[in-house]
Amino acid sequence: MTHTTTDQPARRASGAVVPVLAFAGIVVAVMQTLLVPVIKDLPQLLHTAPSNATWVLTSTLLSGAVATPIMGRLGDLYGKRRMLILSLAVMVVGALVSALTSQLLTMIVGRTLQGFAMGAIPLGIGLMRDMLPRERLGSAMALMSSSIGVGGGLALPAAALVAQHTDWHVLFYGAAGLGVLSIVLTLLVVPESPMRAEGSFDLLGALGLSTGLVLLLLPVTKGSDWGWSSGTTLGLFAASVVVLVLWGLFELRIKAPLVDLRTTARPAVLFTNLASIMVGVAFYVVSLVLPQLLQLPRATGYGLGQSMVVAGLCVAPLGLTMMFTAPVYARLSAKYGPKTTLIIGLLIIALGYGGGLGLMDAAWQTIVTSVVLGAGIGLAYSSLPALIVGAVPASETGAANGLNTLMRSIGTSVSSAVIGMVLANTAKNVGGIAIPTMHGFRVSFLIATAAVVVGLLMALFLPKASRPAQQHTQLRASSEEDAVLERAEEVLRGFRGRVLGADGAPVAQAKVTLIDRRGRQAGATVSDEDGSYVLAVPAQGAYVLAAKASGHGPLASAATHSGEERAVDLDLSLPEEIVNA
Repeated sequence: MTHTTTDQPARRASGAVVPVLAFAGIVVAVMQTLLVPVIKDLPQLLHTAPSNATWVLTSTLLSGAVATPIMGRLGDLYGKRRMLILSLAVMVVGALVSALTSQLLTMIVGRTLQGFAMGAIPLGIGLMRDMLPRERLGSAMALMSSSIGVGGGLALPAAALVAQHTDWHVLFYGAAGLGVLSIVLTLLVVPESPMRAEGSFDLLGALGLSTGLVLLLLPVTKGSDWGWSSGTTLGLFAASVVVLVLWGLFELRIKAPLVDLRTTARPAVLFTNLASIMVGVAFYVVSLVLPQLLQLPRATGYGLGQSMVVAGLCVAPLGLTMMFTAPVYARLSAKYGPKTTLIIGLLIIALGYGGGLGLMDAAWQTIVTSVVLGAGIGLAYSSLPALIVGAVPASETGAANGLNTLMRSIGTSVSSAVIGMVLANTAKNVGGIAIPTMHGFRVSFLIATAAVVVGLLMALFLPKASRPAQQHTQLRASSEEDAVLERAEEVLRGFRGRVLGADGAPVAQAKVTLIDRRGRQAGATVSDEDGSYVLAVPAQGAYVLAAKASGHGPLASAATHSGEERAVDLDLSLPEEIVNA
């Protein structure tokens, strides 16, 4: 897949770009936990069975899983800023649909539309990668990643406060307001990326992935009602396998797939993605269990009798701890590597859920559980992108990280469906109302623990990175500033130089693209104010360095890389033809 630039020059990214994109990430994360404070009341509010009510949460996670690769690809084709605004606009429409209904099906439609906002997170990271200079990129991406935990953590007490004192539909009006504010800020502050991908959108791939995931999660949620051995349940499971296998074969055969599955054949990518699913499963369990345990009346014998607001405040440390874990991760990863950091994170998660089985008797105990789990999940989630970056060539980093994000989203979707089913099946009927039981809560924690153990086994199978690759991974993934990035440049070996114009004047904001001998993009960057650029190469061999800037003619320079860093200046004042470097 090759990339081009638009004819319009990119606007200079202001200092407000990163906070605005991070705010968009927080708004998106709010959608996932918006209804957690009222989850126990959803069957009564929507006049439906508990197993049906779980789809109000599952539909959002499912659409988010599908939207991640779809919106990422559309952003590459038509503009990341444009698709970011579209994602937020769809979320606003979904929030308004949900605000105006108490009917289950209409609510699920609205919540599904809200889930499409999940595509805003990879789009925001892509905008940062395209626009920001190297010295700002590391810390900016760390802030964008932590916004997921911050949004989910802060949404719980805020949503609980609103739901406790007003009609629960006000939650959706508030979500719509946040979405509109994020759109306005994006329009005012965030410039469009000049980078575009050539090709077409994989519509069949998008439909195949959506169909396969729905066919998989529907029987997971409804299997207890239909019967696990019924023809409907088994038929849907079989259909999901067939659809997903056919979808995978189709994706492998087309030139511009929705999801690049070829990278999954590499052990480092395969086991990282499998571990990602398990971390995603474990991440969502605590958000589903603890708020309900905290709000159940003490008359049940195990409920903690807390208000919605107190319940939200008790679980809020989960997201906040994830954010504060980032600098700890940077130090651990720099010293021991992301594989070891992932293993440490998984062990802490297992400790949190294992200890949490005996810490359900008081509100302060749930806070301890939230803090421990937040630390473990923060370390694990921070390690995953670093592992992916270190396992694939530079030209495949975007596709590989997109697939990893999809795996995490699938994990949270499966978690919502499975835990919702468990709590519904173990509930007891009191006065016609299904109330979750302590047995159901403990089974949910055991499921999370089992998922973490599986993830730990996957992490142990990860191959040990070579020293240079490992250093590259750690330095690029950490949130340290200039000194770390300078050391990263020393590790990389590629092309560097300056983009020049008439009379040797430096050309800023020029798009420099590295093309391999098969005509595929192997890297891309934008020149700094002094015209300088740096490009790493995935392997030794012959390349073409293509440069283009507004007001200048394009230039293609043939260059060979033999393992040592090469200095190649690109003079845009030369005639439009391939020159040898």
